[in-house]
Amino acid sequence: MKRILSIIILISMGSLLMAQEGYTPSESNVEYRKFVKNARLGIFIHWGIYSMLGDGEWVLNNQNINYKEYEKLAGGFFPSKFNADEWIAAFKDAGAEYITFTSRHHDGFSMWKSKVNPYNIFDATPFHRDIIGELASACRRQDFKLHLYFSHLDWSREDYWPLGNTGHNAGRPEGNEGSWRSYKKYMDDMLTELLTQYGPIGCIWFDGVWDKCQGHRERADSTWGLSHQYELIHSLQPACLVADNHHMQPFPGEDLQIFEQDIPGENTTGFGDGQQISTVIPVESCITMNNSWGYCIGDKDYKSIDKVIRLIVRAAGKDANVLLNIGPRPDGCLPVEAMELLRQLGDWMRAYGNEAIKGTDGGFYPEQEWGLVTRKGNTLYVHILNPVENITLPFAKARKVTTFDGKPIKFTSGKSETSFTVPMRAEGLTDQIIKIEL
Repeated sequence: MKRILSIIILISMGSLLMAQEGYTPSESNVEYRKFVKNARLGIFIHWGIYSMLGDGEWVLNNQNINYKEYEKLAGGFFPSKFNADEWIAAFKDAGAEYITFTSRHHDGFSMWKSKVNPYNIFDATPFHRDIIGELASACRRQDFKLHLYFSHLDWSREDYWPLGNTGHNAGRPEGNEGSWRSYKKYMDDMLTELLTQYGPIGCIWFDGVWDKCQGHRERADSTWGLSHQYELIHSLQPACLVADNHHMQPFPGEDLQIFEQDIPGENTTGFGDGQQISTVIPVESCITMNNSWGYCIGDKDYKSIDKVIRLIVRAAGKDANVLLNIGPRPDGCLPVEAMELLRQLGDWMRAYGNEAIKGTDGGFYPEQEWGLVTRKGNTLYVHILNPVENITLPFAKARKVTTFDGKPIKFTSGKSETSFTVPMRAEGLTDQIIKIEL
């Protein structure tokens, strides 16, 4: 069993080097995939002029706001307390290694100084600062990685025609035969700006394909020109990963698989229907801190640190990352509740996660009622999330079994399994970790 486990681990690691059908990643792309996989934790940021209305990033659609009236919000957007260095320092202190920032969401407003469209943070607001430029500089100073979310759909563009499943009551006029070609060129021009003005971008994280092509692979590629977009990204920055939140199996050209509001392999939201966990590319679960992506003034239902730790452990045990989302306030500050969660998470990552989560492999042993197992080198980390008295694992010839802080645990280990009695659990401990050296 030990030999079989080793083979499975090697296959899992080697799979990052494999090409998907019709796509061979560059060496720099493969290296960056390894970095992302080992990071295990990123921070997602949903922020734009929608934060001013305090009702989430879908407010234009959900409240049937006319797109011309919505655009006027930009004239009052002045996030005077935004400080890119403070954000990145807080994320880094929490144990995260990268940020995925919404360059433009479905409302079409851009958070960078764009020559393609003046409807952006620099030209359309009194703030006159380039948010993405400042984040890119802060990331370079603090050795942090910048990923960019990019919405395929756009409720503000008249050439986004014919309409998809959303934005029907925004008041846009009907387009013409050339509208869709115009819109696809617009997206290419925007992506080119992002990938040529701000230095290395770790990932372009797409969202919105489902607006026109939910569940239809061939139609998604042909309608949106995904193959062309992915090739454009890789030609401009070969190391840049491509991720697409289309809720389908990864397409050729994609470098990161996304699960929305779910641990990989589960389907509590309905988004993951038919999605199988990839063994070829890294996997990421994007999950909100509360119940909202963008700032929602009435949503104080933040997850407890216990729940966040469980999410991270369960994801890592299935060989996946957690991309933990925060919706900043319109003034540029992170909510107090989010800052407190980041502080608590940083304490836990320093105490346990840096060793037993970051840089580990998962997915080689199925989740049990009591928890999961991660592995780094010859050391197994048994993560006991739910109390249990005894554990038997199908791993042979263990050399040593200890508590996380090194206290010996009596065990038996033969040709096919290792068994031990779980020590008394400390009160309030979320994740009781046992180390097994093979």
